[in-house]
Amino acid sequence: MNKNNKMDVKIETKKGSMDEWPEPIVRVQSLAESNLSSLPDRYIKPASLRPTTTEDAPAATNIPIIDLEGLFSEEGLSDDVIMARISEACRGWGFFQVVNHGVKPELMDAARENWREFFHLPVNAKETYSNSPRTYEGYGSRLGVEKGASLDWSDYYFLHLLPHHLKDFNKWPSFPPTIREVIDEYGEEIVKLSGRIMRVLSTNLGLKEDKFQEAFGGENIGACLRVNYYPKCPRPELALGLSPHSDPGGMTILLPDDQVFGLQVRKDDTWITVKPNPHAFIVNIGDQIQILSNSAYKSVEHRVIVNSDKERVSLAFFYNPKSDIPIQPLQELVSTHNPPLYPPMTFDQYRLFIRTQGPQGKSHVESHISPR
Repeated sequence: MNKNNKMDVKIETKKGSMDEWPEPIVRVQSLAESNLSSLPDRYIKPASLRPTTTEDAPAATNIPIIDLEGLFSEEGLSDDVIMARISEACRGWGFFQVVNHGVKPELMDAARENWREFFHLPVNAKETYSNSPRTYEGYGSRLGVEKGASLDWSDYYFLHLLPHHLKDFNKWPSFPPTIREVIDEYGEEIVKLSGRIMRVLSTNLGLKEDKFQEAFGGENIGACLRVNYYPKCPRPELALGLSPHSDPGGMTILLPDDQVFGLQVRKDDTWITVKPNPHAFIVNIGDQIQILSNSAYKSVEHRVIVNSDKERVSLAFFYNPKSDIPIQPLQELVSTHNPPLYPPMTFDQYRLFIRTQGPQGKSHVESHISPR
């Protein structure tokens, strides 16, 4: 192992090699364009995981929508009502939408539409960017390396924004011509927004504003983008665009497709379909913040359903700790009456779970709880 904690040898896991996919990759776009009348077996979920309507919440139910206007000023965080709403959302939902967040609507639209154009390219034109399970960077169509595993109805593109030494424009698409410039600007704006929300999360727990940021590594955090493409699906009642999971990182800022619903959040054993507000971001708490907060804030299971009539494109921005810093409950939040629930673990170690086994509900963070 070298000084940057990067493995120089081939990684082997019980599920398979991390250097290559266990079987040839099939692009979901290719399947969707082949006018299938039925689904290949690999994409048919077990009955218990299928998106049935019997578990769905009433159509009017939605995650909290929070207006951030006026919250951030030169004097600091300045609106107790907004702060309280964010606190309630983090503790009770793990998800919320934000509007008046400071990112230009034109930039949001340009980011989504540039990626839509990319995914509309012929599959062969995108294969030059094919990824591997070692870093996931590039064009992909599966999570996890278990041979014969159930697959999700989606393709994606994964790229690094931070730290700067991992940001490589040569691994970013070159078409459409504006995509690199737009995504670079978009990434910078979402990093700023994430830092502001981190201040709120710290303050709401009675900590110094910068406490969470310091625990993540200060300015040396990780940031990456996963762009999801969900083609039309001939049998959406049998498939999922993304299987149930909680996000392994710190915090996710999602730019949804506000024309086509798909994200579902689990609340009290009920699946709630999120109705995105125009030009809103969806914020969700990841496992690393649940661990830092000693479970005061909750990462929540979510999934994506698919559609027979319309495709969807969404951009998930992940704001993560520096990969080699041990993450554990903050000392200020533990006591004899509230002992630490989780042992220390670096994000590099933690994220190997989803990279090898794929989405598995909340089983990883729950298995990480310290024995009493």
